[in-house]
Amino acid sequence: MSKYSIHNLEAIASQVRRDIVRMVHGCQSGHPGGSLGCTDFFVALYFEIMDRRAGFHIDGIGEDLFFLSNGHISPVFYSVLARMGYFDPSELASFRKINSRVQGHPTTHEGLPGIRIASGSLGQGLSVAIGAAQSKKLNKDNHLVYVLMGDGELQEGQIWEGALYAPHNKVDNLVATVDYNGAQIDGPTEQILSLGNLQQKWEAFGWDVLAIEKGNDMAAVISGLEEARSRTGKGRPVMILLHTEMGSGVDFMMGSHKWHGVAPNDAQLATALEQLPETLGDY
Repeated sequence: MSKYSIHNLEAIASQVRRDIVRMVHGCQSGHPGGSLGCTDFFVALYFEIMDRRAGFHIDGIGEDLFFLSNGHISPVFYSVLARMGYFDPSELASFRKINSRVQGHPTTHEGLPGIRIASGSLGQGLSVAIGAAQSKKLNKDNHLVYVLMGDGELQEGQIWEGALYAPHNKVDNLVATVDYNGAQIDGPTEQILSLGNLQQKWEAFGWDVLAIEKGNDMAAVISGLEEARSRTGKGRPVMILLHTEMGSGVDFMMGSHKWHGVAPNDAQLATALEQLPETLGDY
């Protein structure tokens, strides 16, 4: 049974997008493009899909786990954690500021609830998620482990070591997702370093691969995540190719790699907020 209606989840996503643009504007630094593009995924995952325990427990026992590998999209992660109740949304106002717990890339030493690993360096999250998934198997914990990576991040070699390791060891309680928006900080991924046919690549490595073609459509994202969950426990790790649009929800940011790591100015913020209804109350 669904926890929320599609309408409710879309309303939450609108507020999360407001949080993202306000956070990045407030410090004039950060990564709004990928954060906006992955908003529907994060809201669907945390509010609808994952089985979580009340509160935050670093041991992760008896609940599904999520790891963010492309840590630069921290604004969406922080917003969803705050809106889930891990910490007060007012703390989002300190994004990227001195002595803040919500830094540009997630870290663990500040003790921010919901953050399990530091993910400033790209390429490491899949390895961590595989280890967590194997730990669950050893502990006879039947819950799942989720991890999100960026498509530009797949140019890191450590990703492909994990890609080999997980199927060989039948890590079938793992659902990995690639944010397949076709853009990275320097330009289109196909121009920087072509990824080729990702579905064929991951399948060749032994993964069970599915695509969510409409990664910014809440119903499609939920359906895809439910399908991925249903494929776990069958001897292979699961890979989702999530087709999103960078900057989704803000028309002048959509589809451009230029908003990967640029903050909006005052006028641009006002324009963005006009397009994003306030639904849960601004922090």
